[in-house]
Amino acid sequence: MRSRLNSLFDALLPVIATLAALGVGAVMLLVLGANPLEAYGALWVGAFGSTNAFAETLVKATPLLLVALGICISFRGDVINIGGEGQMIVGAILATSVGLTFTGLPGWLVIAMAMLAGFIGGGIWGGIPGVLKAYFNVNEILSTVMMNAIAVQFMNFMLRGPMIDPSQAELASKIPQTARLLEPFRLLRWAPTRLHLGALIAVVLAILVYILLWRTTLGYRIRAVGQNPNASRYAGIDVKRHVVLALLLSGAFAGLAGMIQVYGVNYRMITDGSASGFTGSAGFNGIVAALFGQLHPIWSIPASVLFGALLVGANSMQRMVQIPSALVTALNGLVVVFVVSSEIWRRRRQRRRLAAAKEEDVPPKPDPDTPGKTKVRA
Repeated sequence: MRSRLNSLFDALLPVIATLAALGVGAVMLLVLGANPLEAYGALWVGAFGSTNAFAETLVKATPLLLVALGICISFRGDVINIGGEGQMIVGAILATSVGLTFTGLPGWLVIAMAMLAGFIGGGIWGGIPGVLKAYFNVNEILSTVMMNAIAVQFMNFMLRGPMIDPSQAELASKIPQTARLLEPFRLLRWAPTRLHLGALIAVVLAILVYILLWRTTLGYRIRAVGQNPNASRYAGIDVKRHVVLALLLSGAFAGLAGMIQVYGVNYRMITDGSASGFTGSAGFNGIVAALFGQLHPIWSIPASVLFGALLVGANSMQRMVQIPSALVTALNGLVVVFVVSSEIWRRRRQRRRLAAAKEEDVPPKPDPDTPGKTKVRA
């Protein structure tokens, strides 16, 4: 019973952390003279209060889920990918290039080619830090962050030159209408909102990533390397190759998120010169969504919807309650800090329980005064 209660508590830790963050946010709202109940009511209405609001929540959750799927793979392989922003950008650039080049092909074929291009682009951008980590022992946190900066400058160069629309100065060219992910919903008359096919694609991919990690030999090897690289090496697993593969797949899903953002939402590359101008910080928020979902692809689905709701509802809360935009940013930051901290605490609790279980399994020490007999430990 105690073991079950501990497991249940660990599973609910992210939810408890989110409620604690909202509690701190309520105190901040009171200090600013706002009613917390009214503010959080506005947040709920903004995220789930109507069909359009719920659709916007799902649109916001889609890139978060795709990035979270990649994070599930990399973190299970014990490599930390902080480069989701840059991987989204590179994947989006390659996918956009496909849409602008093959304008005469059928829309479904262009979408399929763009998805492949985004997957490859993000995979390359994630695989480079993987190679540096596996073969040169370069810290993957530093290398992925630095790759973000390179990707931003590459994006700025492309949008100021090769991808610019000749008919609209300072704007990137648009993806043809037939190749947009919203078109299948429009043809089925399911599109009074901005909800697009990318949301369904992300859910299907979550199921496939679950199958990859827990039902295939490749997934088992990635998880084994993450649990104990020395034991995996002794068992004959190529540890370096699977470290590279974990970061490559993580980057590939982030690149696919960038492709979805272009083909499902913006229809062109849009930025203010920074990474978040295009990604909306999905490369970082996806990490938190994955941690909230306990690094499980299926549980990352509701976790991504929750954080999509926070992002959409916070904007509505700002408009309806008239609170500063800085408080909205602080509220999102509080949720991130509390959720990440809860994950660290959960791991410490697991280590303590494991250490306690090992102590209980230690055999009794022999009695030095009476050979052949043992003392019962207190």
